[in-house]
Amino acid sequence: MIEVIGLTKHYGKTIAVDDLSFTVRPGAVTGFLGPNGSGKSTTMRLILGLDNPTRGSTTVAGHKYAHLTKPLTQVGALLDANWIHPNRSARSHLRFMAASNKIPVSRVDEVLEIVGLSSVAKRAAGKFSLGMKQRLGLAGALLGDPQVLLFDEPVNGLDPEGIFWVRTFMKNLATQGRTVFVSSHLLSEMALTADHLIVIGRGRLIADSSTEEFIARSTQTSVRVRSPRLAELRSVLGQAGLAFTDVDNALIVTGAPTEQVGDLAGGAGITLHELSPQSGSLEEAFIQLTGDSVEYGTSRAVSGQGGFAVQPPVQSAGLPPPGAIPQPALGTLPPPPGPPATPPTAPEGR
Repeated sequence: MIEVIGLTKHYGKTIAVDDLSFTVRPGAVTGFLGPNGSGKSTTMRLILGLDNPTRGSTTVAGHKYAHLTKPLTQVGALLDANWIHPNRSARSHLRFMAASNKIPVSRVDEVLEIVGLSSVAKRAAGKFSLGMKQRLGLAGALLGDPQVLLFDEPVNGLDPEGIFWVRTFMKNLATQGRTVFVSSHLLSEMALTADHLIVIGRGRLIADSSTEEFIARSTQTSVRVRSPRLAELRSVLGQAGLAFTDVDNALIVTGAPTEQVGDLAGGAGITLHELSPQSGSLEEAFIQLTGDSVEYGTSRAVSGQGGFAVQPPVQSAGLPPPGAIPQPALGTLPPPPGPPATPPTAPEGR
């Protein structure tokens, strides 16, 4: 479990995190969402003890990260895929990490196999593609077989097969009872991956709810209906006082449940070829709730979602560059359903 209590972080006059409180519970994938400059990366750094809060506190499994014994065996993290020595091989990079927390060296080859990098284990990590670096970062996060995992943009640079594998893997970790906290800008992917969402804007909490509740609360549900007698259906719906619009030889009815639309059509003897509920997307819900918190916005409506308030850019000067990220530790982690994508075979380096 991860607990964030009244977390606040100032960089000079810039407020990166503002009295933020939430809990990330085990057994679910929790998505961490927010516009650019909202404080997500800063929050993750504070959780991992890579920076000190101005006020407030964070704990992992009931302890501050700095107080953990052999932290890589308890918390795994991937915050920056480029956190590698470019001249070390993938295997040497992981062996160095393993030695720092007295993790058996045999675990190194296990995690390389899990993430599909066994064939390039001797290759210099600095020559890896971004997707391969992401896989190496995931291997480091899993090295200590930790119960708590934090991932920042874990699918960045991966191909569709790799994205599917990471999604399946994170879900599998959660079903094992682990705490999985993942930040991403790929909202369509988060909609498929996250069971719960923590959404922040300008360093403040905007939403803390299940993914389903977040979408339902922030978007409008409608019903799509098609019929060979569309003119008659329009008349019936209009007489019932229902609002609808014509879209691609179908009607999109708002403000009424599917059952009501079906009953009205059935009562009038109108044959239907389609009657389906249409729910909003995570992207629509996110834009609706965070429009006033974007770092750069426009004053005009975008895709019918309403206007973004023009906001001054969030000052990033003075923010520390991503540093060495504590990477995790030990145990035997079963592979996820389905084989991981194996990267292209490359000549082995020294």
